[in-house]
Amino acid sequence: MLKKIFQGLALFAFLSVACFMLFLFNNPKNTYYIFSKSYRFLNGSDTLFPVLNASDKEKPMPPTKITTLGHCPETPPHLVGPMLVEFTSKRTLDEVRKKYGSSLQEGGRYKPSDCIARQKVAIIIAFRNRHEHLVHWLFYLHPILIRQQLDYTVYVINQDGEGVFNRAKLMNAGYVEAVKEYDYDCFVFSDVDLVPMDDRNLYRCFDNPRHLAVAMDKFNFHLPYNSYFGGVSALSKSHYLKINGFPNTYWGWGGEDDDIYGRIVFRDMSISRPDSVIGKYRMIKHNRDLHNEPNPENPGKLHHIKQTMDQDGINSLKYTVKEIRKELLYTFINVDIEAPIK
Repeated sequence: MLKKIFQGLALFAFLSVACFMLFLFNNPKNTYYIFSKSYRFLNGSDTLFPVLNASDKEKPMPPTKITTLGHCPETPPHLVGPMLVEFTSKRTLDEVRKKYGSSLQEGGRYKPSDCIARQKVAIIIAFRNRHEHLVHWLFYLHPILIRQQLDYTVYVINQDGEGVFNRAKLMNAGYVEAVKEYDYDCFVFSDVDLVPMDDRNLYRCFDNPRHLAVAMDKFNFHLPYNSYFGGVSALSKSHYLKINGFPNTYWGWGGEDDDIYGRIVFRDMSISRPDSVIGKYRMIKHNRDLHNEPNPENPGKLHHIKQTMDQDGINSLKYTVKEIRKELLYTFINVDIEAPIK
């Protein structure tokens, strides 16, 4: 019984195929439709080719939009100019983190998302026991640096121990540690107690070494003397290496800024400055730090800059890194600079 059913089905299938093929050859246009698609025998071929009707044509895919970032404008567009700067408000690191942390990467790093920064800048702060000042500095400087569209990182270089303070040697250590992390082309060296009062004072490098802290309130908003290079300065990598970095031998307060200025002059460079309006700064008032008293030996060294600068600098720097800690607002690097104990 099953055999007869199977034979009947086979005969039916054969007759169906034969009728279908007969229909194809008798169709004057040699076309048929399967699943709403039109096919045709072409040039007597035994191969079926799809035939597209006008309505069947595939719609072109919209072109993929590739966004290429351009360089940030030479003059940042969101600067506000003169700003109110005050240090009477009580601020905490937590408050500063909440206010500006969402814009930053770990280590106090920022990079604009809508354009390519014109310079990669390491901000280097020589530091010890100035935590309250650091909070104020971070509160004001991060928004300024962001508006200036810099690709930057803040490095806080802390002198380990209670030995005599050495600002210039700490800044040398900051340079060395920064270049280990990123290909910076500009280095801004800043005291932690100085905040600019105008964000048009750009924290970046120029054709010549740049002195930024031109008009401090401490000096009644005047430059104390023409060769003054203290407070905040910016040097490109080539400028810094050309003068062999900064001196390592100025222990205690005073003299290192004048030595740096002398190095610049002896390498046939000159300094540039913003004007006295844009270059205004407020200094956080404080007593002189312990172990950073004026050193009576420092002024005498200024008479020998030309003879000592090739031996005393980045090429003679010795220090030991004790700790590197990546905070949200800054990179903290604790270094032992072999300071003498007074």
